Amino acid sequence: MIYDKKIFWGWYIVAGAFFVMAANYGARYCFGVFVAPLSLEHGWSRSVISMAATINMLVYSVCAIFVGRMLDRIAPRWIMTAGAVIAAAGFILTGFANTPFALYLSYGFLVGVGASGMGIIACSSSIGKWFIKKRGIAIGIATMGISFGTMLLTPLAAYIDKYFSWRGGFFMLAIVVLVAGILISQALMRKTQPEAYGLLPDGEKMFLTSQPQQDLSANNQISSLTFFRDARFWTLAVCHGLIVMVVMSVFVHQVPYALDKGIDKIVAASSLSVVFLAGFFGQFFFGWLSDRLQDPKYAYFWGVIFLLGGMLFLFTADSVGHLYLFAILYGFGYGSLAPILPIIAAQRFGRRVLGAIYGLLTFFIGFGGSIGPVLGGLIYDRFGSYKYLWIINIIVLAATSLVILTLKKGEQYELSPHN
Repeated sequence: MIYDKKIFWGWYIVAGAFFVMAANYGARYCFGVFVAPLSLEHGWSRSVISMAATINMLVYSVCAIFVGRMLDRIAPRWIMTAGAVIAAAGFILTGFANTPFALYLSYGFLVGVGASGMGIIACSSSIGKWFIKKRGIAIGIATMGISFGTMLLTPLAAYIDKYFSWRGGFFMLAIVVLVAGILISQALMRKTQPEAYGLLPDGEKMFLTSQPQQDLSANNQISSLTFFRDARFWTLAVCHGLIVMVVMSVFVHQVPYALDKGIDKIVAASSLSVVFLAGFFGQFFFGWLSDRLQDPKYAYFWGVIFLLGGMLFLFTADSVGHLYLFAILYGFGYGSLAPILPIIAAQRFGRRVLGAIYGLLTFFIGFGGSIGPVLGGLIYDRFGSYKYLWIINIIVLAATSLVILTLKKGEQYELSPHN
């Protein structure tokens, strides 16, 4: 591959992150398409099937701690390549799953491990080290890959499921993850941070008297207890965890909910694509907005408000038109989540420890997110409806939007080579 030396390498990192996240999240967020087919073929309840998504989220969260720490030491391409291989193996085995245990082991465990290596922790943390002034727009552009991949893969998975088989859908996802994950990461994600290569963040020029700065990656050894004693950490962990709980419950149960309303399978799956189409623009907008506000927490607040408005539409949705109105509003708000957390984490805690702090946050956030899919399944199995799930989601979003406004700035944890 030929690189233009006039282009700051950080933008290659942005491009690589865009396509890696497109493959990774596009594949993972297709799971809701397969809930009904799995239930129909095997006779499993939706709570049993949803448990696979819960396990996936839990495993993803645990692995995030290790991924975050490794990113402060080694080039992201090796983490992403390993993740692509493991995730692809998980998708292939999911296509052969004939028991709940096999589903939990393949999709829950293996895909969860692999997805963590290709996930937003690896991608956004890498970008955050290459940008300061343009961090918001850079992360916003990269996270647009999440929506881009889901818009492409969700209807494709639904088409394969409808006209071929759900097993073929999982095989297709495995190929996408393997090819994109390895090729893109090896080509574009091979550098750690600008100081290690005699560069400065944002592509700024060094003074003639300046010497290339020492790579500080290996010196980022701040104890996790330091972060645990910081109230800002828990505000982000709890609020974002609850929000992701809402998001994951919707992603897994939105398509089955639409099918229960008598909506065609491909149309129902396409409504999920509409969520990510709106999210595609939301990710750019909220990344751009965070660079222009005195504090990115206000961009975060408005993102949650859009999510709340979308949930109110879903609560009353009874037609394709209402479903798509929900998808547009909710999707635009969802677009705030991927870029805003690493932006706030870098601003509050410092970019040199971004991998570690983001990994820890994701660990706790993942526990919240893991509740969403199984909570939705249990509520549906108990009441035969998603009504009470949507009510819980509305209350959670309203509360967290207010708590976010209390988030203070405080000190950053920037280290010197002598720490």
